[in-house]
Amino acid sequence: MIQIDKYLVVIPARGSSKGIPRKNVKLLNGKPLIHFTIEAAQNVFDSSRICVSTEDLEINILAKQKGLNYSYVRPKELATDLTSSHEVILDVIEYYNKQGLAFETVVLLQPTSPFRTAKHIIEAINLYESSDFEMVVSVKETKCNPYFNLFEENEFGNLELSKKGNFTSRQSAPKIYEYNGAIYIFSKETIMSKQFSEFEKIKKYEMSAIDSVDLDEPLDWKMAELILNEKTN
Repeated sequence: MIQIDKYLVVIPARGSSKGIPRKNVKLLNGKPLIHFTIEAAQNVFDSSRICVSTEDLEINILAKQKGLNYSYVRPKELATDLTSSHEVILDVIEYYNKQGLAFETVVLLQPTSPFRTAKHIIEAINLYESSDFEMVVSVKETKCNPYFNLFEENEFGNLELSKKGNFTSRQSAPKIYEYNGAIYIFSKETIMSKQFSEFEKIKKYEMSAIDSVDLDEPLDWKMAELILNEKTN
């Protein structure tokens, strides 16, 4: 049985975005993008356990429309292109500590993953609770493989495989995974003492390519619209 009250959900959502302007408030199939992630979280957690961290008034209003009283307006200096997720999380932890709300574990859900569902969140939490890993993170299998079709330029200007191996096809090479940005689960204690790059014991939670769609560029948005249209027809 998952102890839901020991978790804090953090949804970081900036108002500015380069690839898709104002994407977190943009309507995807008639719904603001930020609402997809809030609703997925609310299907697992009480709203008091969910915090949208944003510097943007419109995003804050959209969060409150979904009943999130703890939607947090973060300082603008923590909403730049150079602001790290680590800084945002520490800021939210400090805010929640001041509210007197106790929690042990952080679930980070990025709002650019509209096809991540409550089912995915619950499965990832179960994986986290059944292990002693520092973090459980959602991934997808990537088609780009450093053993087969990823290259680096050497000092002579020649392309060389990024990772040496004697494989004649991508299927015969080791599977390679990439973070899909949908789910990160880690303890408050760990994130307060380490940067993400310093985590050593990381367990993957694998998701399908469709569920892993991450909205970063206009082409990603068009793909998401097509997927939603397929689901509704």
